[in-house]
Amino acid sequence: MSRYPASRHRVAGLIFVVSVFGGGLTGCQKGMGDLEHYVNEVKARKAAPVQPIPEAKPYRKFEYHDVGLRDPFDSSVISSAVADTRHPVNQGLSPDQNRTPEYLESFPLDTLRMVGTLEQNQTLWALIKTPDSTIQRVTLGNHMGQNFGEIKGISQSAVKLTEIVPDGFGGWRKKEASVAMSESTARR
Repeated sequence: MSRYPASRHRVAGLIFVVSVFGGGLTGCQKGMGDLEHYVNEVKARKAAPVQPIPEAKPYRKFEYHDVGLRDPFDSSVISSAVADTRHPVNQGLSPDQNRTPEYLESFPLDTLRMVGTLEQNQTLWALIKTPDSTIQRVTLGNHMGQNFGEIKGISQSAVKLTEIVPDGFGGWRKKEASVAMSESTARR
């Protein structure tokens, strides 16, 4: 038995570390030859010529002074053409802005659902479910939807309305719409 056993283990460990890392470093040196050769080959290649940037064509401003050409941004041409096609009856059409809006006019028409009908004192009422899950009853002449929709007809399957919508040219036009009976209610 040796007097310095711990020192032998240190020396053996040091020899092991040097041999592992030393051998690993020499292994890396052997494989660098082809990489260096490839890098030198790429550096020796002649660079491809760079194509010149194409010359930009100058902007030419075009002004619409010719009588035969029309300005594509002038909407008066289109609005006058549409005004000619309007019926004289609709030229004075506009929603009644002074009327107090009804509760169902605060909801878009496509969010309202018809869930049934009710007849009371020979008056047919439609039952309408709102997005906040309340049931409202309406009859002829009531309004619903956000386009000034007035109820013109009620049947067992739908509520018929006439809406007043903008025509896109500063005027108004009538549009027919309906709210059908909800499918889940119709199956019961």
